[in-house]
Amino acid sequence: MFRLKRIATSLFFTAVLGTVGAVAQTPQQMAPQQQQQVEVNDEELTKFANAYQGITVINQQAQQKMIKVVEESGFDVQRFNEIHQASLDPNKEVEASSEEKARHKAVVTEIESMQGDFQKAMENTIKEQGLSIERYEQLAMALQQDTALQQRLQKLMQG
Repeated sequence: MFRLKRIATSLFFTAVLGTVGAVAQTPQQMAPQQQQQVEVNDEELTKFANAYQGITVINQQAQQKMIKVVEESGFDVQRFNEIHQASLDPNKEVEASSEEKARHKAVVTEIESMQGDFQKAMENTIKEQGLSIERYEQLAMALQQDTALQQRLQKLMQG
């Protein structure tokens, strides 16, 4: 569950920047004792692949909605990103009027209010495939480390 919340939270930052990553692609360090081999049959891997594809669609829709909010506020996406990156990085500065800063804050607030819906949609997509959130996250972590499992997943998604 922690991971999905992290993904939903990071959706805002990555989507507006135009680089939405899928859940399985989010890097996360694991303790050595957690790096054990995960047994996955083809049926379960297919469920994961279907959920993964569903989450990718949700991410794309979320990105479109967030860009729409940014543009409707009067910003172009590039300018919003400049201001947003500067607001996140104390070492980065950008000239912005007080009006732009106020609009930026309003856009961030609106986008953050949308995140709960995105997270719920991702969770529902996973559950609809017959996987628990925990198992999906476990498989996503295993896929980051197991190249043989990655190859199996790619074959299933292509076939």
